[in-house]
Amino acid sequence: MCGIVGVASSAPVNQLIYDALLLLQHRGQDAAGIVTQLDRKFFMHKAKGMVRDVFRTRNMRALPGNNGLGQVRYPTAGNAFSEEEAQPFYVNAPFGLVLVHNGNLTNAHALKSELFSEDHRHINTESDSEVLLNVLAHEIDKTTRGLSLKPADVFEAVRRVHRRIQGSYAVVSMIAGHGLLAFRDPFGIRPLCIGRGADGTYMVASESVALDGTGHVFERDIAPGEAVFINLEGQAHFMQCADVSLLKPCIFEYVYLARPDSTMDGISVYQARLNLGETLAKRVVSAVPPTDIDVIIPIPESSRPSATQLAHLLGVPYREGFVKNRYVGRTFIMPGQGVRKKSVRQKLNVIASEFKGRNVLLVDDSIVRGTTSKEIVQMARDAGARKVYLASAAPPVRFPNVYGIDMPTPEELVAHDRTVEQIRVLIGCDALIYQDVEAMKQAVLSARKADAPKLDGFDASCFDGVYVTGDVSLSDIVRLNEKRVGQEEGAEDNSRLALPNPSE
Repeated sequence: MCGIVGVASSAPVNQLIYDALLLLQHRGQDAAGIVTQLDRKFFMHKAKGMVRDVFRTRNMRALPGNNGLGQVRYPTAGNAFSEEEAQPFYVNAPFGLVLVHNGNLTNAHALKSELFSEDHRHINTESDSEVLLNVLAHEIDKTTRGLSLKPADVFEAVRRVHRRIQGSYAVVSMIAGHGLLAFRDPFGIRPLCIGRGADGTYMVASESVALDGTGHVFERDIAPGEAVFINLEGQAHFMQCADVSLLKPCIFEYVYLARPDSTMDGISVYQARLNLGETLAKRVVSAVPPTDIDVIIPIPESSRPSATQLAHLLGVPYREGFVKNRYVGRTFIMPGQGVRKKSVRQKLNVIASEFKGRNVLLVDDSIVRGTTSKEIVQMARDAGARKVYLASAAPPVRFPNVYGIDMPTPEELVAHDRTVEQIRVLIGCDALIYQDVEAMKQAVLSARKADAPKLDGFDASCFDGVYVTGDVSLSDIVRLNEKRVGQEEGAEDNSRLALPNPSE
């Protein structure tokens, strides 16, 4: 999971890209980068850290030009501790290309061998995004053969890229002296949309909130397998470049990853989470009588819509029982299980009066590793709760994710090879209620707008073990795990995702 944005304008774009990255900060907090283009020259600044810390006034002044792209990084492949693997990535031929990527290539290992032995291209990092950039560069070089670059050439190159790479990818790239290119994988696993400003500026971004918050009008989602090329004159060309395309977006975007004020592939994220609360209510009633629940409390922040709807349907008071410290990063992307456990109490503090002497139903958006849930349940007990029930708006996360979310090894998943009762005992709650997989899919699907594009399903592989690209085997998962980020940090650093804290 990363956040990407690209802008083609007739005015300077550095501030616009910065503002868009702030709106996408929730998608990646490890590193940030911006590259702009003036004439045929690229200007780039990237570093580890949050957007507000990476870009100072002097950095912004050094990013001239009317076209540009940016990324906030959440690393799931490569080295999380290497500043060189922050994006954008650059190659000087053909023409000069820069690229940002959200997703995860499942055949990056094989592609590296091909690039070396057949394409004669050098990969200098462990990042699959650098692999993707070099594949794109090679295919553009083949389609142009040194001639001038036309939109048809660009689209043919993207068509060849689709045939070579596997996995999930939403991409924004700039070709020096020619324009901006964006494309999405043939299954539409990772999101990408496009909009326009009043002055004719085009913006492509991971989420519609980046368009809304910068004064652009959302036009539509880029279709799976589709590419858009915007030349330096501001003319946009669209083409379906995949031989076969199906729209199967990642359902975890709606459950947890995306901002609630975004709309993705015609589905309101907020409405999807309300619907998840509605279907969860039926599961709760079958497990715990509503009369045994004194109060419903969300675990901030993504679970609030589901908890609100759940409380409304059960007729139980909804209360805020946790206060979040917004200046500490999300525990989901902290460096290791030990650090993750410690960080929960740094991030959350209880309002004891909402717990004391009460039977409390805590609602979370999902339960991945279980360490956070266990600590929060204990916090509720320490605050005086008589009983602590826990409900998850998502089903048990039982399978590794290979498409760009940090849940790759089965051993790290609390639900892997455990029954719900075994998980309940491990977490320490009095009752544990999970969403049903099919109910989750239906809840998200029913949040579609009337004019939404047709969905062919969802990638729900971390819940149901079905990998939509059809090319993922157990051996692939083992190999991908070997390339997980931050390996050099040692065995204790299980999640291998560093989140810099500016106060440290």
